[in-house]
Amino acid sequence: MRFGMFVPQGWRLDLAGIDPADHWKTMLGLAKHAEAGPFESIWVYDHFHTVPVPTEEATHEAWSLISAFAAATDTVRLGQMCTCMGYRNPAYLAKVAATADTIAGGRVEMGIGAGWYEHEWRAYGYGFPSAGERLGQLDEGVQIMRDLWTTGTSTLDGKHYQTDGAILRPLPPQEGGIPLWIAGGGEKKTLKIAAKYARYTNFAGDPETFTRKSEILAQHCKDVGTDFDAIVRSVNHNVVIGETEKDVQDKLAWLKSHLDKYAPADAAERWHGVFVNSPTTGTPEQVTEKLAALGELGMSYAIFNFPEAAYDRSGIDLFTEKVAPALA
Repeated sequence: MRFGMFVPQGWRLDLAGIDPADHWKTMLGLAKHAEAGPFESIWVYDHFHTVPVPTEEATHEAWSLISAFAAATDTVRLGQMCTCMGYRNPAYLAKVAATADTIAGGRVEMGIGAGWYEHEWRAYGYGFPSAGERLGQLDEGVQIMRDLWTTGTSTLDGKHYQTDGAILRPLPPQEGGIPLWIAGGGEKKTLKIAAKYARYTNFAGDPETFTRKSEILAQHCKDVGTDFDAIVRSVNHNVVIGETEKDVQDKLAWLKSHLDKYAPADAAERWHGVFVNSPTTGTPEQVTEKLAALGELGMSYAIFNFPEAAYDRSGIDLFTEKVAPALA
């Protein structure tokens, strides 16, 4: 099993309480910590406003961070889970990503999806197109990016996007272009787009849903003539890990107290419940067992969010010492 780690950027209130002047130092320190551990990739989210509710706490922009990490790290791969297609023109986004990949020496991944955070869309003046329109944007945008990264040019007269001899030079240094991660589990459209273009997918991680989405992806691959087995299936996991059950409960209590400071009580309770009910909340033995079971179903890449990472690295270190060796 391969591992990635989310670097706190504020979106999940995971830098709240830290002086903004120290944010970059905190993020870079965690990126380098991950680079030295079992994590082959680090990830950020492409969002502008915090969850579980919009607040005035910091949320740093994803592609600015990707370029900064590209210059400040050496070996770890760099991804977003996931870039929202509707937030940037795809030809421009292809150029941004190719430049970051050049800085990184060929270490950038492109996580891409149709977007969902309606408040954020409207707040930034993007409107909020229907799901069908957003998925249409995703399909056309991925075509444009793939063409630019592989041939250096794009001409597309699409419903949502148009390019007319767009040129991208230099090409990204990775052979075949920047790897595409199509994120989302929409069964009729998103997984079909993934079947056509993705090297990686990313969808829900409970066993029943993961199995169903995998079966549907396999059928789409058969329909469009691509190799299902060549697509890596990944899952994002929220991790609260402790040596003992009491340690786990203490960390969950800290998380609830932290969220209560920055979000209304009902929203904090709801978000806290996401971590309480996560399959990767528990002792090292419990987390290992749950991940191994998902591995048996075909999940070969796990990306972890440690909610306390900016304040306490003990969870990361415990995972590194006791879980990763059992699964790698």
